[in-house]
This record gives sequence, C-alpha cells and structure tokens, in this order.
Amino acid sequence: METFQLEASQRKSTGKGQARALRRQGLIPAVLYGPKTESMLLTISDFDLGKIHKESGGDHAILNLVIKNGGMQNRTAIIKDMQTAPVTRQCLHVDFYEISLDEEITLKVPVELTGKSKGVERGGFLQLVRHGLEISCLPADIPDKIEVDVSDLDIGDSVHVEDISLGEKLTLQFDSNFTVVTVVAPVVEEEVPEEELEEGEEAPGEEAKTAEEGADK
Repeated sequence: METFQLEASQRKSTGKGQARALRRQGLIPAVLYGPKTESMLLTISDFDLGKIHKESGGDHAILNLVIKNGGMQNRTAIIKDMQTAPVTRQCLHVDFYEISLDEEITLKVPVELTGKSKGVERGGFLQLVRHGLEISCLPADIPDKIEVDVSDLDIGDSVHVEDISLGEKLTLQFDSNFTVVTVVAPVVEEEVPEEELEEGEEAPGEEAKTAEEGADK
C-alpha cells in the first residue's frame, strides 16, 4: 500500500476559540497518539488532507507525518477518527494513530453490498444491519471496504459475520455470530372481510366514499 506524506506542526493552544481561528486559516486541529506514543497536539492543512483523501480513494491511507517545529519528526500513522460538520461536511478535527508497518492493527472497515438479491426481485427489502466490521491485519493489507455478495439471498435469508471469508491476511473480530445483512418480507396491509364487520361498521374507505357521495348531492 502506498504511503502518503502529510506535513504537520505541533501546537500548544487548545479550546474552541483556537480551533475556529485555525479553521479560518485553512488549518485543522489534530492529535497524534498510539499504544507507545505520548499524545501530541498537531495542526495540519485542510487542503493537503483533502488531496490525500482524494488520491488514496479511501479512509485508511497510511501516512508519513512530517512534524515540524520542536525538531523534525517522522511518524507513520493512519486516521483513527475524523470529526466533520453535519451540514457543510467541513473537517473539524482529526485523530491520528501511530502504527508500525510490521505489527497488526485493529480497525473498522465499511461494508459494501454487491449483486442483486433474488429476494429483492420478489418484493423483499435488503436491510444492511452492520455498516462496518472490525478487522485485524498489517497496515499494508488494510482494505478500503469489505464486499458482501447478496445475490443468493431470498426473503428471510441473512448473512452472518461467520459467513464472511476474508482470506489469510485479514481476521474478523467478533464475539457473537451477529447478522450483517438480511432480506425482510414486504409489509402487506391486512384487509378485513366484509362478513367479519359488525353491524353498522363500514369497511375501511367506505366512510370516506359515503361522505364524498353526500357532498355531490
């Protein structure tokens, strides 16, 4: 997997006011941490991060963080979390997680459904229960997505996490065999037979029909 270089600067100030001031300059407040790393407050360029995100085509690019000021440092990291504004989708804050290229890491990868379910063709509805799955692997083997083929799913069928095979390089992390995707039956409105209606009770829709007829007279 390709490694992307991203320049960063250490910062000392925190708080909402400082964060807003940075964003007005096209910068994003960030933090770097890891199992063997003391947390470090950083500032990165919004433009540079957006460029890397576009070039990498995913959310799990391996980054070479070039940290300036306070002495030049190079740290290998991935994006662990990214906060964005709900309406504008502007990046507000980034969490970087330092990694080692020869040690496995655990992270969540999005699920993408492929194929057309035969249950959907019969009127059922495809329901994605888990939008992401946790996996463990070496950083170089991180996939952009986990594809799940739903072509054979009929109404009432499901794919559980134990049904998904990712090969030898990836390991799914789970404690129970939960449902990932299922095909549910369409909702059918039950009609009440006229002979079951009590005396004086009108069938659904008859009341409105009677009112319309009265208005036309």
